[in-house]
Amino acid sequence: MPTPRKSRILNTIRAGKKAITYKINLSCPRVAEIAAMAGFDGIWICQEHVPTDMSVMESQIMAAKCHDCDCLVRVPKGCYSDYILPLECDASGIIIPHLMSLDEAKEIAHTVRFHPIGRRPVDGGNADGLYGVFDFKEYIQFCNANRMIIVQIEDPEPLSKLDEICQVEGIDMIFFGPGDFSHAIGVPGEYTHPEVNRVRKLVVDTAHKYGKMAGTVCVPSLDECFAMGYDMVNGASDVGGLDGQTASVMKHFHEIMDKAQ
Repeated sequence: MPTPRKSRILNTIRAGKKAITYKINLSCPRVAEIAAMAGFDGIWICQEHVPTDMSVMESQIMAAKCHDCDCLVRVPKGCYSDYILPLECDASGIIIPHLMSLDEAKEIAHTVRFHPIGRRPVDGGNADGLYGVFDFKEYIQFCNANRMIIVQIEDPEPLSKLDEICQVEGIDMIFFGPGDFSHAIGVPGEYTHPEVNRVRKLVVDTAHKYGKMAGTVCVPSLDECFAMGYDMVNGASDVGGLDGQTASVMKHFHEIMDKAQ
């Protein structure tokens, strides 16, 4: 009988090590495979800001899994199907953007976790349930223990309840988003603003206080985020890599043309 694939990111962090992810905006599954082959622990697929449909997402998950690489899907905020479908495609976890309250955190856990934590709808006939051959009870126990539920702190509103949010059963990781947070407090793009720095440290400290994992993006830098204590950091993106390479090549091209004149 086939066995389900455990989460590489979870196993890495549970072993006391750090995890690194790569965000993809492009729709080609080859991008996911290239990043997986490079050795990233996980691929971050975005459905909040990117028009990545479910079939594209599924193909990217399959491509990454071929190289034992996790896929985390940042879901749009919507109905429960938006949260459940990536998990049924065998994503290793979902990221819910803009968590705004303790009540919302509790509702998320209730929606996406199986018994006894929540009441996630059960199918079992998809990739996460080994297409129906995974024993029912083992399936729900495995998913509760080996699939990540990540909530993003990107606004000042939930901070007053951050301690309580970090105690919600079924939430695994608190993820700080400095871009939207800086925008929300009126200093857009000022990633080292004192309040952004304060909350960046507050999130990791509070998450660890209650045994939760902490994640963020590599701002101001990858090494600084890991030194601060973050367990998982997104280190790069496909569009960032293309932007840098294309700009570099064109700069060099223009330098050659200028010298030739």
